[in-house]
Amino acid sequence: MKTDIEIAQEAVLLPITEVAERSGIPAEELELYGKYKAKLSEEYIRSLQGKEYGKLILVTAVNPTPAGEGKTTTTVGLGEAFGKLGKNAVIALREPSLGPCFGIKGGAAGGGMAQVVPMEDLNLHFTGDFHAITSANNLLAALLDNHIQQGNALRIDTRNVVWKRCLDMNDRVLRNVVVGMGSKADGFVREDHFVITVASEIMAILCLAEDMQDLKERLGRIVVAFDLEGKPVTAGDLQAVGAMAALLKDALKPNLIQTLEHTPALVHGGPFANIAHGCNSVRATRTALKMADYCITEAGFGADLGAEKFFDIKCRMSGLKPDAVVLVATVRALKYNGGVKKEDLSKEDLEALKKGIANLGKHIENLQKYGVSVVVTLNRFLSDTDTELAYVRTFCEERDCEFALSEVWEKGGEGGIALAQKVLAALEKESDFHLLYENELSLKEKIEKIAVEIYGAAGISVSSAAAKQIAQLEKMGFGNLPVCMAKTQYSLSDDPGLLGSPSGFTVNIREAYVSAGAGFVVALTGAVMTMPGLPKTPAAYGIDVNEAGMITGLF
Repeated sequence: MKTDIEIAQEAVLLPITEVAERSGIPAEELELYGKYKAKLSEEYIRSLQGKEYGKLILVTAVNPTPAGEGKTTTTVGLGEAFGKLGKNAVIALREPSLGPCFGIKGGAAGGGMAQVVPMEDLNLHFTGDFHAITSANNLLAALLDNHIQQGNALRIDTRNVVWKRCLDMNDRVLRNVVVGMGSKADGFVREDHFVITVASEIMAILCLAEDMQDLKERLGRIVVAFDLEGKPVTAGDLQAVGAMAALLKDALKPNLIQTLEHTPALVHGGPFANIAHGCNSVRATRTALKMADYCITEAGFGADLGAEKFFDIKCRMSGLKPDAVVLVATVRALKYNGGVKKEDLSKEDLEALKKGIANLGKHIENLQKYGVSVVVTLNRFLSDTDTELAYVRTFCEERDCEFALSEVWEKGGEGGIALAQKVLAALEKESDFHLLYENELSLKEKIEKIAVEIYGAAGISVSSAAAKQIAQLEKMGFGNLPVCMAKTQYSLSDDPGLLGSPSGFTVNIREAYVSAGAGFVVALTGAVMTMPGLPKTPAAYGIDVNEAGMITGLF
């Protein structure tokens, strides 16, 4: 059996100019990065103003398991299937982070016959967007420390610096560091921290910004520290905005690539859903909606994280409204939630399936709270039995969901036609999309509403430190912002070991801070880390370049 990278490397790609031409994009409106990658020009994006939106389809999933679910694979395959049916569709995806590529999760280009290509480029440096974000983040950090070194005219409290440096790599030893060691000329000694680039507020800002003016306004609002009176100090106060915007000028433009079947894909931005808001850029989604009749996009991790933030953060800020949601699962993942060990998932186990399907049921219930039509799809494995598949189908149909099997990994677009037809049927139903909570609720009420209604918790517990932080944020005028929950992706709860659909648990809030430029308050739960670490056997061990210059081992 061929690996994903082997399938991708053997594919015949069209020049990206030809892919663009098929979508009505003139070649002169592309900024080329070789033959198969391009950025869309600002002139082209502006030319779409006034065009009507197509239909917006969100792809989400159950909580991730070691068995795999295939959310990106489904997104890509669904786009290809729309093409098979003669429908004009564009896919809008996130860019992968280098951290997971070299860690445990691997890349994020889809899989099998449902991939976006060039796969190696996408999973590694791509068009440099993440490097630009990293540079802008760390420029702000350098300007902050230089301001302190050069006399500290803003009277920054060096014990209350909140801006962290970043790196797009899993590197646990950088979570807590001391900077400024050495002589007086080497800076002021203080504790500092690193986050992974996808957790940087600048990543969130890039993905939510409307245009360059909005980007600069958001950058200016970033809170980097507090002064000796406890008042916030911003990037604007440090005169950092212009230089940061210059670094982000090209990164603000969406990237165009293609699937194995030449469906256009806009890939732009990449915040994680467990520590950030988990969606690709508003600019890419809006552009796709005006380029085509259908935009198929995804949100990170399970629906409790990615979809909730897509709705309550991205849609709230942008005015976007999804017309249907595809919820991805596998029989294997549901049996894993029912207590079956990974090595035994290929065996039929209806009792475990009946127990674990509660996880799927909770996600269906949650999505329906937003007033959107839900289509459940199972990525089919050879080990799935007819009895298991029939049970899941009945379970979904009893909950007023369309249901379809997906075989896009094996067959590409052809294997997604049944799913595409169900999605088209769901789009015929009128959407009554609405948000989970109103801006006027207090921050604690918003956190509790997400925890109770989406996660299924009995309530929340707020640490004394977090309570003080929330009170301070509301006093400073940030109480009307939406909440971005930082939580484990592996469970509906904040405990990764609680599988299925747990109840009676308490969500523990240990820290809260504002991303004022992005426009939300982050609530950290449990032990979730904003700088991940590498596993005992990192994926990096298996990656290499052969004598012909071909990258191997990337998955």
